[in-house]
Amino acid sequence: MSRFIIRRLFYMCVTMLMATLLVFVLSRVVGDPRLLYVQEGGYGLSEEAWEAMGVKLHLDKPVVFQYGYWLGDALTGDLGESMLDRKPVVEIMLDALPATLQLAAFGWLFATLVGIPLGVLSAVKRGSIWDYLGRGVALMGQTLPVFWVGIMGILIFSVQLGWLPTGTKPDYFSFKHFIMPAITLGWFSAAGYLRLTRSAMLDVMDSEYIKLARAKGVSETWVLWKHAFRNAIIAPLTFSSLVLAGFITGAIVTETVFSWPGVGRLAFTSVDDNDFPLMVGLMLMFTLMFLVVNLVTDILYAYVDPRIRFS
Repeated sequence: MSRFIIRRLFYMCVTMLMATLLVFVLSRVVGDPRLLYVQEGGYGLSEEAWEAMGVKLHLDKPVVFQYGYWLGDALTGDLGESMLDRKPVVEIMLDALPATLQLAAFGWLFATLVGIPLGVLSAVKRGSIWDYLGRGVALMGQTLPVFWVGIMGILIFSVQLGWLPTGTKPDYFSFKHFIMPAITLGWFSAAGYLRLTRSAMLDVMDSEYIKLARAKGVSETWVLWKHAFRNAIIAPLTFSSLVLAGFITGAIVTETVFSWPGVGRLAFTSVDDNDFPLMVGLMLMFTLMFLVVNLVTDILYAYVDPRIRFS
């Protein structure tokens, strides 16, 4: 087990290093990297300020040394300053991260607690009204656009009924403010959970060991959850890691619709404002989050399936 974790950690470090190299190379391909760190192509800067920026970015040294200096600064948390706010990039990201983590947690809980049980029910009751109902939910979940679901939720539950707030996040914790954004965020993923769980359960339920367990007189509940569900959970578990990482790093549409002050909306504004240092910091943070979530998922694989642990 320890060798398995060490191997995954090594792959994680190599991937993160390649991501930093890619970001650095892209910043040099466009030409003089100083053009990415100033507004309006550098117009208005004095020659002394232009040269000082070159020294700060170590442009007077070979490219290999430039990458080394840049990587060293990144490892110490120095990703520069935002071009608009003139605040450290790390500070801006850390201010926006808690709001996204909270929204991602609620969205992931909604998608998991709705999609997986409906997928199991749809597979167990194959061909019944419950099966058709579950497949209908999956169809609507994967065809209705996320932004449309959010806007319709605001129109119905906020404007017409007045049950829920229209959006944004208050300074204090309010569960009502999380309901519509979390459902909107988890809407598409709940449908994916449902389809994956249903397909995996149908494959497992037709297996020979399931028939043997039933022939030995094992209770249907034990057969369903101990034998069938545990062996069918690998595919939803894989999807779960992608869902959670996507919620943390890519909730751009949901956060924009509900004016949620998270990293998704921050990424949108950084692109819109051409704030290159902030874009670089967000890209590296998103990559690191994906790698961490995938590492946790790999470890969970090893506990769920002993064949992976001892391979």
